[in-house]
Amino acid sequence: MTKKLKVLMIGAHMDDNDFRGGGTALKYIKDGHSVRFLSVCNGSGGHHELSAPEVAAIRRKEADAVADLTGIEYDVWDIEDCEIIANLENRKRMVRYIRQYKPDIIFTHRTNDYHADHRNTALLVQDASYLLIVPNFCPDVAALIHTPVIMHFYDRFKNPVFNPDVIIPIDDVIDEKYEMINCHVSQVYEWLPFTNGVLDQVPTDPEERLDWLRKPLVPRDGTQLTEADLNRFIASNNSEYREATPVIKYRDKIIERYGDLAKDILFAEAFEVSEYGNPLTKENEKMLFPF
Repeated sequence: MTKKLKVLMIGAHMDDNDFRGGGTALKYIKDGHSVRFLSVCNGSGGHHELSAPEVAAIRRKEADAVADLTGIEYDVWDIEDCEIIANLENRKRMVRYIRQYKPDIIFTHRTNDYHADHRNTALLVQDASYLLIVPNFCPDVAALIHTPVIMHFYDRFKNPVFNPDVIIPIDDVIDEKYEMINCHVSQVYEWLPFTNGVLDQVPTDPEERLDWLRKPLVPRDGTQLTEADLNRFIASNNSEYREATPVIKYRDKIIERYGDLAKDILFAEAFEVSEYGNPLTKENEKMLFPF
């Protein structure tokens, strides 16, 4: 019998897990595994018109909408947006949280990132990783026997360069992933377009908005896209070219993993192993990524 996994994705903000790991999360759910998203902050800073309390309340409702749509558990901590700190108090909170859930695998940011919230969330997971098995640290919650495997979400930063260890095709769930992202209305149709200077381009009709979000669409005619295409066609919204980025950038690794099937893959999510968690071996990779 296949082991039922407990998967934990830890992002700084409500939409981070959805953007970087939402497709993989959906595949776990479809296979009968348990998935939990944690947003370490409440998202209160992410709007150009609404007050912090108003934004936090709206973003909580958007996270709940994702949970209702997908079956993913969605936790949100009460830390204000842009104020996540990798201090001892939050380290203990993270250790207790992970121990209580007992995940088989954790996904989170890397520590090199433009956003302090992303960096500090990654640091909190990194700092908690060894302490998860230390009984005398936070003794009120039983220590884990083993540190889980920890994976990092894909990012575009170059110091150091992201080096994927696992690439998961998500063509079969790409429409559902966009439905997840579509739940984050205040972000993908308001705040992010505002920061990118394209707010006036966002349609008001819900169906037209979702169509706008996906454009430009990647070709379905067998055209093999290149990194030059990425540079030309990635829109300021979360276009299909963003979802195709791992396929385009890491085509050799996809061919190595999937062989002839690789030629038909359009969309994927990429993950890098953290050296602070348990090693990812050929044996446990098959169990942890049963796709």
